[in-house]
Amino acid sequence: MRRANPRQVGFICQSCASLPARVSRQPFSGRILSAVPRQVVQSSVWRSTPARWTASVSASKAASDAGSDADGNAVPVTQRPVTDASQLANMAEDSVNKFLSVDGIPAKQLTTAALQSCLRAAAALHPQLKRAEAQYRASASKLVSLGAERTGARIPVDAKLTEATLRISHAAYAIVANPNVEMTPEFLELYVAIQAQLGQPESLPAVFEMFANKPKPVVKDGQIAYVKQNPNAAARAIEPAIADMALQTAIDAKSLDSALGIIESSYSLPAFKRQKLIKHGTAPALGLATLPFGIFGLSTGYAAYWQNTMDMSTATGIAVAGISGYFLVVGSLGMIAKLSNKDQMKRVTWTPGTPLRYRWLREEERAALDKVACAWGFKEPWRHGEEMGPEWEGLKEYMGYRQMLLDRVEFMEGMS
Repeated sequence: MRRANPRQVGFICQSCASLPARVSRQPFSGRILSAVPRQVVQSSVWRSTPARWTASVSASKAASDAGSDADGNAVPVTQRPVTDASQLANMAEDSVNKFLSVDGIPAKQLTTAALQSCLRAAAALHPQLKRAEAQYRASASKLVSLGAERTGARIPVDAKLTEATLRISHAAYAIVANPNVEMTPEFLELYVAIQAQLGQPESLPAVFEMFANKPKPVVKDGQIAYVKQNPNAAARAIEPAIADMALQTAIDAKSLDSALGIIESSYSLPAFKRQKLIKHGTAPALGLATLPFGIFGLSTGYAAYWQNTMDMSTATGIAVAGISGYFLVVGSLGMIAKLSNKDQMKRVTWTPGTPLRYRWLREEERAALDKVACAWGFKEPWRHGEEMGPEWEGLKEYMGYRQMLLDRVEFMEGMS
């Protein structure tokens, strides 16, 4: 028996698909007229389903509509950020007290959370400090502001803000100074970011020395033991980005002692030079070590395939001498040009006779001192060399001890 074509009938159930073929043989007009009673039958079939499903569907729909209405009518509750300086300091101190109450060696996640709480408090207090400084500069005279900048004196702000700043700074220092906390680069970066937001660089040199010398806490036989660290190891070097952020904090605070202390405890240490030698000298050293093998391979290929006038040994020797001489001369000139470049120097240059290897290893130290000199001296290039005062004379003497010259005459503008 022939079944109805689903394309002709449309969407029907399987029981209706078994209707006799005579239904589909009706004329087109008869099929249209018969569609009305068929819809009635179909609707009666759907009504014969159990009522509990209909009730559950309607109930769930009503519940979803009520929930959507409730969500639409509900007013979102937004918590206001804390801006009071005393409350921010209390939040930081509470977090630190909870952290210090942990027995044993705290997990790194706990230390990070405690430092981040201090960082959030410092970041919330930072706009208030900047606003107070801007108000003081707007109210004070130009000469008073200029004198404060030259002498490095602190701009007076509200005592409440000053107290909150010191409390948050001391709370962060209590975390990193805890003997059970291992100093890692991540913790050091968070601490420097906190002090940068607060404008308190005085403790940064001591924390940098702590990072290099602080013993590592370990659990041995159920007790906490402290393993001594090698301060000259490359792993104990301060990252350049962290040292730059700390130095900029000291420059913004006009603290010359803190700036020089940061340079001594970061760029000047042997650990920093070893780390630089490992990072930037490993690849050139490997290339230099494999260079003879490459030269010999090229010479052998030249003697075998690119010439027919000499024997193999003579051609190989001549090729080795020629290629080696080329690399030696060109490489030496390129190294001398690279190490003796002075385009990046502004006011601080090397003393004549300083070896090139020292210049390369200590370039970051010279650049940091150059940054300090540009920050404390006159901004106008035509006034360079006119600075006076005990701080400036002490800075020049300090650089002389480190094989550097401040405002070398032949490199100054208009003196060449």
